[in-house]
Amino acid sequence: MTELNQRTLKAPVGCQGIGLHSGAHVEMTLRPAPAGSGVTFVRTDLSPAVEIRACAENVVDTAFATTLGKNGVRVGTVEHLLAALAGLGVDNVRVELNGPEVPILDGSAAPFVYLVRTAGIELQRKFKHFLVVRRPVEVVDGGKRASIQPASQFTISCTIDFDHPLIKDQELKVELSDRIFYREICRARTFGFLRDVEALKGMGLARGGSLDNAIVVDDFNILNPEGLRYSDEFVRHKILDAIGDLALCGMPVIGHVVSYKSGHALNQKLVRRLVSEPGAAEIVEVREKKQLERMSILPPSWGVLEGQAA
Repeated sequence: MTELNQRTLKAPVGCQGIGLHSGAHVEMTLRPAPAGSGVTFVRTDLSPAVEIRACAENVVDTAFATTLGKNGVRVGTVEHLLAALAGLGVDNVRVELNGPEVPILDGSAAPFVYLVRTAGIELQRKFKHFLVVRRPVEVVDGGKRASIQPASQFTISCTIDFDHPLIKDQELKVELSDRIFYREICRARTFGFLRDVEALKGMGLARGGSLDNAIVVDDFNILNPEGLRYSDEFVRHKILDAIGDLALCGMPVIGHVVSYKSGHALNQKLVRRLVSEPGAAEIVEVREKKQLERMSILPPSWGVLEGQAA
């Protein structure tokens, strides 16, 4: 078996924490899942339990996070966990939660990467399917835009431009592999503005937010005593979010995402457009690297971190 085989976890692994927006205390367990099943969220606090597959058609809300839903049941803030699974090349996982939101933990994907590496990764007999972009697709919302175009590997170019002296004009381009995700992206935390906190709480959001799980900035300063993890942590977190949102295509994407001032809503418009527009992308099952070479495709490098200490 190779990195082209589907992957799941070797063993269950769990954590608990508070939901960023709901403020609910949630226990979560990640379990191995059969090949071809994808990522499924399961609300175990309901009777009977409700299963919600992680896919574009189940996205029900993109206000300040990506929320999945089915028959009125929701699971919120899924993007950081999905980014960790995608970044490590894990295809099939059952995510059991006893509450309405994935725990925010430290506001990044790093704790989820730790969980996956603690559980271990198991190769499965079925091969991966890739969504290969065949022609450019773009979505626009005022001055914001997101596009994806054919490329030999999964690449994200992201530019942010907030009206704030600490976050203005940051841009970064990454070619995704598990090593790059682990070293350069997964530790980047979500962020928000102090001036918006009360407004968000008035909307029933950010009830679990704190300096322990988000970067908070006032008009001039970073309020977190430890400061930033990267000098450009803000744009790195936007890339993290985009990786998680693109994971809702249901399989690894081969293409170049170009994002300008995009967020969850525009990311999901891009995903829906990519998977629904005829001729925009092709699903390819790859069985050997020679097949990739003939298609001029470089799949993400998965497995580099296996065998290293978590």
